[in-house]
Amino acid sequence: MLLGAALAAVVLGLLGLLAARRTGPVTAYAAAGLVWSLVVIALVTLVPAAGPPGYLMPEEVQTACSFDYGGPAPDGFWIFSGGQRLLNTALFVPSGALLVVVAARWRLGWLLAPLGLGLLAAYSVGVEAAQLVLARIDRACDVTDVVDNVTGAGIGFVVGLGLVVLLRPWRERRDAVIA
Repeated sequence: MLLGAALAAVVLGLLGLLAARRTGPVTAYAAAGLVWSLVVIALVTLVPAAGPPGYLMPEEVQTACSFDYGGPAPDGFWIFSGGQRLLNTALFVPSGALLVVVAARWRLGWLLAPLGLGLLAAYSVGVEAAQLVLARIDRACDVTDVVDNVTGAGIGFVVGLGLVVLLRPWRERRDAVIA
């Protein structure tokens, strides 16, 4: 998992470097960071919890998503100590913040950013659906995770609004066109 995250960081960092001349460095690196954060979310949530994939017997796997608010493993997570809910929330904060920075470059950013927040919520639902379909990796599909993920994306969205004021990515339009 860590190797995958590192490899994705290198590849996306290089893509950000290539795109920086065309879009400006703030937008290019924010877009690369946004994609990287989505890759990390997929790695953290879809890598088997323990042991090789497919180690659960078919009769042991989850057949439906849990709508029991609170989650199947509220006490912790195998990678980080502390609550799983805090991890699920923190995992989506960078995506929400970087989404706002990327969207702010365009005039329709006020429309693109909330649409992107909705897409982050859909991504969370997709991850949970994948965990259900790939239930033999010993992951749980749970509505609590979606709520926590969307909360993290919303917190990131607010953080991103502050970053936009500091970084002003819309100014890069003029700089990128002149250069």
